[in-house]
Amino acid sequence: MLKSYLYLLVACIAAIATIGSIFELSSGDAQLGTALTTGILVLSVPLGLGCFIAAVRLGRMGDRSE
Repeated sequence: MLKSYLYLLVACIAAIATIGSIFELSSGDAQLGTALTTGILVLSVPLGLGCFIAAVRLGRMGDRSE
């Protein structure tokens, strides 16, 4: 069960990075630069979705075994 919580933690951090990157890019003056901020956005979206899906699957498997 701990593993699903870790995946959920990574998904939450990736979601925060995604939202932050969107706000930075929409402001027009990203503090880390446009290229790096876009890279963070491009990496954090699939990472967040993948970790969230993995957390849900592991959580469901844990519920069945108890």
